Amino acid sequence: MWEDPSMFGRACIAAVCVGLAKAGFSGISLISVFLFADLFGAKHSVGLVLPLLIVADLLAYPAFREHGSWKPVWRLLGPALLGLAAGWFLLGKIDDQQARWAIGGSILLMVAVQGLRSWKQEAFARMAESAGFGNASAVCGGVATMLANAAGPVIQLYLISKRLPKMELLGISLRFFLLINLIKLPLNFQLNLINRETLLLNATLIPGVLVGVYCGRYLVKKVPQRLFEILVLTFSTVAGLKLCFFWFFAQ
Repeated sequence: MWEDPSMFGRACIAAVCVGLAKAGFSGISLISVFLFADLFGAKHSVGLVLPLLIVADLLAYPAFREHGSWKPVWRLLGPALLGLAAGWFLLGKIDDQQARWAIGGSILLMVAVQGLRSWKQEAFARMAESAGFGNASAVCGGVATMLANAAGPVIQLYLISKRLPKMELLGISLRFFLLINLIKLPLNFQLNLINRETLLLNATLIPGVLVGVYCGRYLVKKVPQRLFEILVLTFSTVAGLKLCFFWFFAQ
């Protein structure tokens, strides 16, 4: 199954990043996106990663069950489903490079919005309270998660704009992606991105997810709120730039 030990090593690192992201460091999820896309191709990696994400969601959920609620998730679900439908359609129409540009652009747009938050705090507060802002974030998140399992930074940037406490933000984000990832399962099966071979590969990588989740659960409690927000913004910016200019960073 793993003929090249270095390939297995990179896949294990990517699996650990999946767990760390689900435990609170969402920007790190883009590292796993790059590694899995490099190993298996951008489109095929989408189906390979999804079961690992669901395992990580289920492992992390008990730690955040007391934080946040399902109410904000139901509010975002409708527009997120529209984004999922659009992403499912696009996945069969665009190539890997076009998918990277679309996702990277969405993430960088959210980072720019956070810059507006610091520059025009009162205006931003009014915008963040609008239904349109939340709906746009959910649609972008739906597209990004369907195309590349890369919506974590988009949704967390939106939740940060609501000035939620760190643990409440993580609880809402975890609930949102647990539900969305379960909805994505039949869509990925329909596209034949999940099959017996990918599930066997998943089984060998689950220990890496476990390590990431449990390390992340410890670390996230030690990171102050302000530093946490800076880390999310930093990871998101780097991820967005690398997605948009992948050809340059690959040199």
